[in-house]
Amino acid sequence: MFTGIIEGLGTIEAVQGRQLAISADFELDGTGIGDSIAVNGACLTVVRLDGRRFSVDLSPETAARTTLGRAAVAERVNLERALRLSDRLDGHLVLGHVDGIGTISGRRRQANALLVDIAVPEALARHLIEKGSVAVDGISLTVNRCNAGSFSVSIIPHTAQLTTVGFKPTGSPVNIETDIIGKYVEKFLKRAGTEGGVDMALLARAGYL
Repeated sequence: MFTGIIEGLGTIEAVQGRQLAISADFELDGTGIGDSIAVNGACLTVVRLDGRRFSVDLSPETAARTTLGRAAVAERVNLERALRLSDRLDGHLVLGHVDGIGTISGRRRQANALLVDIAVPEALARHLIEKGSVAVDGISLTVNRCNAGSFSVSIIPHTAQLTTVGFKPTGSPVNIETDIIGKYVEKFLKRAGTEGGVDMALLARAGYL
C-alpha cells in the first residue's frame, strides 16, 4: 500500500521483454528483493537490486492496463516505496492497482498553480467526485472538477518540480487509480436486491438516511 506522496524520480535504463531496469534518483536504503515499489503508480516487485538500480517484472495485466506496457528507455518515472505502518499518511490510501489510462488534455497556469485536465473513459470517470482523491501516475491529487469524460487537478510548484506531472505535455498518457472507497461502495450497491445486498431501504432502516 502507498500514499501517493512520491519519493523521487527514476529513469528506465533497459526494457527486456516484460522486465524493466530502473535507476532511482535517490538511495534505496532498506529496500530488498521482493519489496514493492510503485512505478508511475503501479505496484511492482523488486526482482533485482544493485545500489540505486532495480529491476521489476510486468505481468500481462500490468502491461495491458498501465502505461508501462509501452515504456521506453530514458523515460522518467515517479517512484514510491511501500507504506510502513509507522508512517504518516500524508496523501490517501493508494493500492498501486491501476484502474486504467487517461490522457492529459490540457495544461494552463493559474497564479502559482498548474491546472491539468485529464481525459478518462467513463468507466473511470464514474468513480471520481469533486474534492475526492485520485492517483495520477502514482501522485496523490485532489479532483478540482469532473464530468463524464474528464477531470482537472491543481498542481502546486513543489509537486510540479518533484514529479513527472510538471513536465508531461498535452497528449501524454497517465496511469489512473481512483479512490478505493468509491469502488467498494458501488460494488455493494450493485448487489441491492440480492441476499445480503445494500440498498436504500436497508440504509434507512439502519438510520443512515
